[in-house]
Amino acid sequence: MWPRGPDHDAASKALWSPRDPATFDGLVHYATLAANSHNAQAWRFRATPQGVSILPDMARALPVADGDHHHLYASLGCAAENLMLAAGAAGRSSALEFMAEGAGRIDIALADAGTADPLFDAILARQCTRSDYDASPVPVVDLAALDAAARVEGAEVMLITDPARIEQVLELILSANAAQVSDPAFAAELKSWLRFNASAAIETGDGLYSASSGNPTLPTFLGRFMFDRFFTVRAENDRYARQLRSSAGLAIIHSERDDPAHWVQAGRACQRFALQATALGIRHAHLNQPVEVESTRPQLQSLLGLGERRPDMVLRFGYAPPMPRSLRRPVAAVIEG
Repeated sequence: MWPRGPDHDAASKALWSPRDPATFDGLVHYATLAANSHNAQAWRFRATPQGVSILPDMARALPVADGDHHHLYASLGCAAENLMLAAGAAGRSSALEFMAEGAGRIDIALADAGTADPLFDAILARQCTRSDYDASPVPVVDLAALDAAARVEGAEVMLITDPARIEQVLELILSANAAQVSDPAFAAELKSWLRFNASAAIETGDGLYSASSGNPTLPTFLGRFMFDRFFTVRAENDRYARQLRSSAGLAIIHSERDDPAHWVQAGRACQRFALQATALGIRHAHLNQPVEVESTRPQLQSLLGLGERRPDMVLRFGYAPPMPRSLRRPVAAVIEG
């Protein structure tokens, strides 16, 4: 196994460190630390007379895993939530509006006299922890805090802690995961975003770093060979079943309507859930397979009794030690103009 190495540790420490949220670059820095699908970072930021615009970067879209761009716009919502929290930490208020023309964008107007939200303090500690958890339950008071934090206009969270109910959702997760793993196009797309060692992760500043998922780090050529050999339905389903059963529960982010504006709101709700969990010492990881596979999504919708509401994201949560962090591209690389 290739060691993670001091270079990755140094890059991670430098990235996940404070910036001045009173500056444009500082706001963008905090925004880029948000959750995003495959760590593809499919976003661009533009300074405007009113504040900041966040735009999709379609060159970094995921045409197989995210064919309708749902996760892309949800990722923009995650980034927007971080940015607004950073603005509040700098004493500014913020107002978000989704502009649907063209590819769509998020406009955030900034003004004076804002108030800080305690969730800002969790941004630098948040991570998607893709490991086994310790199966400990989350206290009821903390579940209530998670539910309250994830409520935004048009989106909210459903928390599931009943083991029988979790097993029902797990069946759909495994069915959807089997469909994805069996799809050569999905596997090829995923492999293209895997960073099998620290050098590759540092060079690109994006993608899914092997050590962040508890996997061994390997030379890129060997990592790709091993992926082709061991990325199987049985291995992946066994891993996801074990990890979910080690978790305290599931969080289902759902929104009122199935359109990009509400996908953005779902992203905001997801980010707020993740930050509140982080503040409470609770880990989380995504299990989005049943909302990514078109045939499985309505089954999940029906199982959960959501009616016309769209299930947007599925996350497991619980307690575990931290994992190595993912990296991000430099702020300058995501700023327009």
